[in-house]
Amino acid sequence: MKKVFKTSLIAAAICLSGNMMAQNVTFGNIQNQIKRDQRGINQFDVKKDSVEFKGISIDLGGAFNMDFQAINSFNDQPTNFPAPSDITGYRLMNQENNFNLPSADMAIGAQLFDGVRVNLDVYLSSRHHNETYVKGGYLQIDKLDFIKKDFMADLMKYTTIKIGQMENNFGDAHFRASDNGNTIKNAFVGNNIMNSFTTEMGMEVYYNRSGLVSMLGITNGNLNQGTNEVTFTPGPDKQTTVSPSILAKLGYDKQINQDLRVRLTGSYYHNANLGNANIYSANRSGFGYWGVLNNSAYTNNGVAVPANYNAKSTPEATFNPAFGNWATSYMINPFVKYKGLEFFGTVELASGGDKAGSDDKRTANQYAGELVYRFGQTEKFFLGAKYNTVSGKLSNADANEVSVNKVEASAGWFMTKNILAKLQYVSQNYNDYSQYVGTPASGNANNFYGGKFNGLVFEATIAF
Repeated sequence: MKKVFKTSLIAAAICLSGNMMAQNVTFGNIQNQIKRDQRGINQFDVKKDSVEFKGISIDLGGAFNMDFQAINSFNDQPTNFPAPSDITGYRLMNQENNFNLPSADMAIGAQLFDGVRVNLDVYLSSRHHNETYVKGGYLQIDKLDFIKKDFMADLMKYTTIKIGQMENNFGDAHFRASDNGNTIKNAFVGNNIMNSFTTEMGMEVYYNRSGLVSMLGITNGNLNQGTNEVTFTPGPDKQTTVSPSILAKLGYDKQINQDLRVRLTGSYYHNANLGNANIYSANRSGFGYWGVLNNSAYTNNGVAVPANYNAKSTPEATFNPAFGNWATSYMINPFVKYKGLEFFGTVELASGGDKAGSDDKRTANQYAGELVYRFGQTEKFFLGAKYNTVSGKLSNADANEVSVNKVEASAGWFMTKNILAKLQYVSQNYNDYSQYVGTPASGNANNFYGGKFNGLVFEATIAF
């Protein structure tokens, strides 16, 4: 059986090789692609280039990282709860200074025709899944020559169309963020506290010309695709439909001179009837810091803690406004780069409803500023500082808003354009969270009550 399998494998390889040679298949000759390594830093949206089409070409790439984490978590919960909750021995999970589970991605693509390419993004290992699964795949069209040579060439010179299940383009912050194994473009380890990220089935149309940046997109509003009837909530107000998500971006991006580049964009997102996730709950790869403000793994003298210890705690400890009915978000992103010094900002104003049948409006606002100085030959070194704050109600029933703020400081070294090592200090604080989830009688301790974590993370990342 082994001999037959080996013979069949060799025969298949010979046939595949012959078929590729017959079609004049090349490798890496891909048009209009943002580089996955250091060269892709500060490249937003889509980019036209002058790569010549020479037949079908295959693209294969990857990205992965390893983190050594030395972080401690704290909160204001007493070690022994008083009656009536009757919880004893409460404490947060112990954390060692050690390596986290590495994350890895793979990108597979092909240039299929002049101005037409396909891309498939795969999470090989992530916090959400131990097994490999597909992040998304899309078709990118930069020319319509497959219809007729030079068909609408004057328009397509500045236009790009993307169709498929893909990372949807809301705002500019996600272009500088970490995404599972792909962390080389992030000068820091963490992402924004309220992280807007989703992958939905849809289409985006870009028109970029002479500094003008514009995009209009629409998706079906679902993170997980399916045709089942939607019944999110029981009763007369049950939600039985999912509305499309509308995306838009408008801005200006110009290299003023050799030293100065200026970019300013405004982005819009809206969904009238949310699907199985909102834009702040769709990230499956975490936010950079593992196990913080979590006590699910702690045991007291060998006795497992009760299940309700983990109430209101998430493995990522991010801020998710948990909009359950409708959501609207605006994001403004200024970016200025003068020589090696760059500033990137985020102003994000989000609003939404709690659940189907309830349109009461609540808001969550986020502000972030990054200052990064890149120096050395090919800007191989950098120093960075970031401040991020977010505030809002977690539900309409809450009496008060809560807030979270974070300070990050980092230093990095690009050993090559594909290999980056960075060291970061982080301090994140949670303010005005209640001591319990629900009433004290419920006994559900809120891990974010007076919560904070701080420490160091060393990250090594490779992308190609």
